[in-house]
Amino acid sequence: MESIVIAIGGSVLFSDEIEEIFFKKLKQLLQNFSEKYRIYLVVGGGKNSREQIKQGRKQGLSEEKLDLIGIKVTRENAKVLSDKLNCANKKIPKSTDEAKNIEEKIVILGGTTPGHSTDMVGAELAEKTHASRFIIATNVDGVYNKDPNKFSDAKKYTEVHIDELIQEYGTDWQTAGKNMVIDSPALAIIKKAKLKTFVLNGKNLDELKKAIDNQKFNGTTIKI
Repeated sequence: MESIVIAIGGSVLFSDEIEEIFFKKLKQLLQNFSEKYRIYLVVGGGKNSREQIKQGRKQGLSEEKLDLIGIKVTRENAKVLSDKLNCANKKIPKSTDEAKNIEEKIVILGGTTPGHSTDMVGAELAEKTHASRFIIATNVDGVYNKDPNKFSDAKKYTEVHIDELIQEYGTDWQTAGKNMVIDSPALAIIKKAKLKTFVLNGKNLDELKKAIDNQKFNGTTIKI
């Protein structure tokens, strides 16, 4: 059975505009596809994580401790999502190896270790499971040349080469809680593992459905 890995942002799942009907539709979508694919959902921290990290930074905590705060939030978010969907693992794994060995057709996890975001967790899991697609479901509809939430003239890329992203953002971890469409360490794995990677707005389940099934979607394809 093919594997699909979806890194879904906490800003997607736990924003003020998301209503309960979203989770019911997401559950139905995942259950439908679980007959065809093994689906892994890696859940991010979102606003709650960034706020807690911000407070910790004010207190002078080290970057490693700030990372651990973020990881804890992602795992809590993963547990909430598991409870809402009620069609996946109940115990949240603490590593990609542990997640890989879970037998359910739908597997949910959060962060793992300090030094990277859940984007890299998703990329690492996609590499280990030989996933046919790695989908980054964020709160914008693709990769832009600059933040579309701040700049009205931001340009979206329908396709962008991984080398362009690495040239722009590098491959080293920056700081805990940094809000990026794709974190830098994830880019290194995408390139090394030659992962077929899509970036889209995770709030739009119609587009997520298309991307899971390898159909044309509104977003960005990262070329290798």
